[in-house]
Amino acid sequence: MAVTILGIESSCDDTSASVVRDGFLLSNLIAGQEIHRSYGGVVPELASRAHQANIVPVVDQALKKAGVGAGEINAVAFTRGPGLLGSLLVGTSFAKGFSLAREIPLIEVNHLQAHILVHFIRQDGSEGRLPGFPFLCLLVSGGHTQIIVLKSHLEMEILGSTIDDAAGEAFDKCGKVMGFPYPAGPEIDRLAATGNKKAFTFARPHIRGLDFSFSGLKTSFLYFLRDMLKEDPAFIDRNKPDLCASLQSTIVNILVSRLVKAAGETGIREIGIAGGVSANSGLRNAVTAEAAKRNWNLFLPALSFTTDNAAMIAITGYYKYLAREFSGQDVIPLARI
Repeated sequence: MAVTILGIESSCDDTSASVVRDGFLLSNLIAGQEIHRSYGGVVPELASRAHQANIVPVVDQALKKAGVGAGEINAVAFTRGPGLLGSLLVGTSFAKGFSLAREIPLIEVNHLQAHILVHFIRQDGSEGRLPGFPFLCLLVSGGHTQIIVLKSHLEMEILGSTIDDAAGEAFDKCGKVMGFPYPAGPEIDRLAATGNKKAFTFARPHIRGLDFSFSGLKTSFLYFLRDMLKEDPAFIDRNKPDLCASLQSTIVNILVSRLVKAAGETGIREIGIAGGVSANSGLRNAVTAEAAKRNWNLFLPALSFTTDNAAMIAITGYYKYLAREFSGQDVIPLARI
C-alpha cells in the first residue's frame, strides 16, 4: 500500500506544503513574505501573521498539484523546530487540526535533520542517485553551520558546530554594512563572480576540532571598512565586487577546510552540503573541486531545495512514518532544539 505524507514547513518566513508518496515528490508549494526586505531581516510578528493567511491556500494548492485528496494522506509531518516560535505555532496548529480531522498520525520533524534528508527525495525523471551511509553533510544556513554524520535516515551525529555566528549570518551582516538588502547572500554571490577574491584579506579563526567561528571574520570586515571609509568615503562603491569576492572566498575556505578535515578524520567519502548557503556558487564550486581531487561521492541539493521547503519535511516524515515514530497531540513547537 502506498504511503502518502503531507509536509508542513513554517519555521521562519516561508509557508510551504508538500506531498510525498513512497519517497517520490508529488508537489512542493512555497509562499514567501517580501515584506521583511524593507526591515533588513525577518520580523517575527509579521511572519506569524502571514503564515496564518497563507497556510490554508498553500496546503490546498499542494494537494491539488499532487492530484491527491485529503482522504489519501496517511500522515501529516510538520516542523517542530528550531525556528521562530510564532511561525512554528501556525504550522504545528494546522498539522494538529489536520491530523485530528482525518484521524491520521502526526509526525514532528527537526528542521535541521530535514535539510539533510532533502538528498533522499526521489523525483520522476531524475537520475535517482541517493547517498549511502554513513553520509557526511555540511549544513549551512542563516542560523546554523554544522558538520553532521547521518548513520541512517533517522540517526545523526553532530561532529562540529559554530560557536558563535553561522555562515549565513556572516554573509547577511557583512552585506548589511555594504548597504545590501536582506538577505544579502545572493547579492554577494552575484557580485563576487566579477571580483578578485585575493584583493583583500580578512581574519580567519583558529578553532580546534571541527567547530566553526565567524564572529572574528565579521569584526575584521567591519573594522577594515571603517578604516578604509575614513580615507575614501566612496571605498565600498568603488570596490564592491572585490569586497564580495574576498569575503565569500574567506567564508567558503573556512567551510570547505572543515569539511575536508571531517572527511579525512572519518574516512567517509559520501559527502553532501545542505541549507540555504548551499546555493552559493562559490561554495558549490569549491566543494565540487575538492570532490574531484579526493574522489568523494558528492551530493549537491537542487537549488529549489536549498531554502526552507516542505519537501524536506515530508520526506523526513515519510521515513519516520515507516519507523512508526509518531507524536501526540500534546506536542509543542520549540524555538531551539
